[in-house]
Amino acid sequence: MSQTSDAPTRQGSGHDRGPAVAAVRAGAILAAIGVGLGAFGAHGLSDRLAPELLAVFETGVRYQMYAALAMLALGAIGQRRAPMLLLAGAVVFGGSLYVLALSGVRWLGAITPIGGVLMIIGLILAAVDAGRGRFGSR
Repeated sequence: MSQTSDAPTRQGSGHDRGPAVAAVRAGAILAAIGVGLGAFGAHGLSDRLAPELLAVFETGVRYQMYAALAMLALGAIGQRRAPMLLLAGAVVFGGSLYVLALSGVRWLGAITPIGGVLMIIGLILAAVDAGRGRFGSR
């Protein structure tokens, strides 16, 4: 006796789009957090942080938003690997800058470039995958 599933199936190209959908979801969440942190920085920290530390915080927000927007776009076209590198990079890059700005712990600045390198690798991987026609199938 065969079993059938009542689970909904994805319509479209016939392959699993789960990782690409996850990239879009993660990008949207990362962007929402970025908007919230940007508002927090502008309205809650402007009187509490020294201008140079506020600028550090704002840099974290800006690059988090760059990564989020790239994740949304890449996930929408079916890219799967690059968005995850962008997410990891945004967490390391932005996270280290947020903690540095809020705590003043300067050594965290040494971690920040690791996040930047992860984002750069993710974007290069997206370009390579696009050049090879890898959209949604890998």
